[in-house]
Amino acid sequence: MAVLKIIQVMAGADHGGAETAFVDMCVALKQAGENVVVATRANNDSRIKQLKDAGIPVHTMRFGGVLDFFTRAQLTRVIRDFKPEIVQTWMSRAAQKTPRWRKSMDVPHYQVLSRLGGYYKLKNFKETDYFATITPDIGKFLIDQGVKPGRVRHINNFAETENPSAPVPRASLNTPDEVPLLLTLSRLHTSKALDTLFKALAKIPGTWLWLAGEGPEREALEELARELKIDDRVRFLGWRNDRAALLRAVDVCVFPSRYEPFGTVFVQAWANKKPLVVSTADGPRQYVRDGQDSLVFPIDDVDALAAALKRVLTDRPLAAELVENGYRRYQNEFTKEKTVEAYLDYYREITKT
Repeated sequence: MAVLKIIQVMAGADHGGAETAFVDMCVALKQAGENVVVATRANNDSRIKQLKDAGIPVHTMRFGGVLDFFTRAQLTRVIRDFKPEIVQTWMSRAAQKTPRWRKSMDVPHYQVLSRLGGYYKLKNFKETDYFATITPDIGKFLIDQGVKPGRVRHINNFAETENPSAPVPRASLNTPDEVPLLLTLSRLHTSKALDTLFKALAKIPGTWLWLAGEGPEREALEELARELKIDDRVRFLGWRNDRAALLRAVDVCVFPSRYEPFGTVFVQAWANKKPLVVSTADGPRQYVRDGQDSLVFPIDDVDALAAALKRVLTDRPLAAELVENGYRRYQNEFTKEKTVEAYLDYYREITKT
């Protein structure tokens, strides 16, 4: 098939799940042989380096507020120069700044496709032609708001992690080799319910936690760890790009979010063959099966979370069953190849190429 010309547009924060998925998807499309160009905010040297290292041209822009007219003008120039068939936006700010095709632009017709990872206000997507949603519920939300079903398609995130030769040595993070060890990959934000996880950890003496992520709640969480007297068993790792190496070093992956439209972490746990304990947040609950591929607990239920963690740490046959079934789910539903194929099918359908 003919190579597609695709612009991927992301404003984005310094770090976050959507930002990570954005980089993973851009690189995956490039690896699949498509012609990919990126427009993004010039606020993250690591993200830009990853994209450039993959051979993807990157245009940096301000992506400011309502008085920022320069970003839209810059994007229009990139579109005129590159002549894409697809312009894919990520989250609201990118969609607001991306112009829909008009005859006056003097370029071949292109489609604006917005990838939605949450329940965003439709007023921010006036220039969008089609939508890709990362869960069925988000697609239903759009249709309930009046978007025609033919303009919406659900496509799963995939779990892209590195393939290191060895796990992260526990000693390198001042953690004993013999202790039960949990990992959560998370932005440090109230929506992630890390306070609930800390309170559960306080009920499981001898168990340690690696917390990989950054965010506005770091100081509050460090203080809470001291109050709960678990600070000697919690390691704040900061933002990490070695997800697979971390997962291979631990015993259990835990994902306690209050609010999570999707949550790629649960798929990453499956992909790396780690037992998963997860909350009933919106995203994961649409996929996980309690007692089969994960242990599920009600949001903010400290005792239930502690019980689930104790169970999976002590019941080795159960942990092995969760790993086996979770990995099978990953292979059948969440591989890079399946997601890229689904996006390319959608691109070609809406551009009729």
